[in-house]
Amino acid sequence: MSGGPTLITSVQRAFRLLEAAAGHENGAPAKQLAREAGLPLATAYHLLRTMVHDGYLRKLDDGGFVLGDQFLTLHEGGRTQALITRVRPALAALRDELATAAYLTFYEDGEIRIAEIVDGPRAPRVDLWVGFEDAGHATALGKSVLRELDDASRRDYLSRHRLEDLTPRTITSERELLRHLEADPGEPAVMDMEEYALGTLCVAVPVHGGDRLGSIGVSMRADRLPRLDEVRRLLIPTAGRITRNLSLTI
Repeated sequence: MSGGPTLITSVQRAFRLLEAAAGHENGAPAKQLAREAGLPLATAYHLLRTMVHDGYLRKLDDGGFVLGDQFLTLHEGGRTQALITRVRPALAALRDELATAAYLTFYEDGEIRIAEIVDGPRAPRVDLWVGFEDAGHATALGKSVLRELDDASRRDYLSRHRLEDLTPRTITSERELLRHLEADPGEPAVMDMEEYALGTLCVAVPVHGGDRLGSIGVSMRADRLPRLDEVRRLLIPTAGRITRNLSLTI
C-alpha cells in the first residue's frame, strides 16, 4: 500500500507537465516546463523522458517539448465519443420507431468506419461478417459516404479497396458502382439490396459536421421493403438533426 500515494503523485506531476506543454504550441524546454509545473528539474526530466518514450510528448530538435501523437489520438478519441453521446438519442429514436438497428459511420483517415450501432431484441444488427472498412462498396452506409466524397478522394478510396463479391447482388465493377452513386443526385437516401448480406437491405443518408463526413442508416429484413417510404421519411429529417448536432462546437 505504501506505493499508492507515490504512484498517484507521479501521475499528478505528469498531468501538470502535460498541461504546461499544451500551453506552448511551438514547444518549451524542460527547465521552463518544470518551473511552470512546480517540479524539481530532475523529476521533470524523468517524467518528460517517460512521456516522450510513450508518445504523449515529442522532443523537438531544439530541445523543446510539444504534445505527442498519442496525446492527440486520445484527444480525438474523446471528441468522437462526445459526438456519439450527442447523437445517440436520435439513433435510438430511429430504432424504436422503425424496429430496426440504427448505425452511424464516420469517414476518418481515408476509411469508412462504424462509430456506433444502436440495436435491441426487436431490432437486431446485421451480422458484420466482413470487416466494414473493406465493404464500403456493398453497404448503403458506405455508398452514402462515397457519394459525398470529391472525385479524387473517392478514387483514392476505390484504389485501396477491392470490390469484393460478397453476395450475388454485390456491385463489383467500379464503373457500375460510380454510375450507381451518381444516379438520382436529388435523392439523399442510398440503398443496398442484399449486397452485403442476403436477406438484408439497408438505407442510409449522409451527415456532415464541420470537417466530418459520415452517414446514418438502418438495416432490416428484405421482406420489409414495402416500408421503404416510411423509413425514408424518418431517416432524412433525423440526418438533418444529427448534422446540426455534429456542427456544434464541443
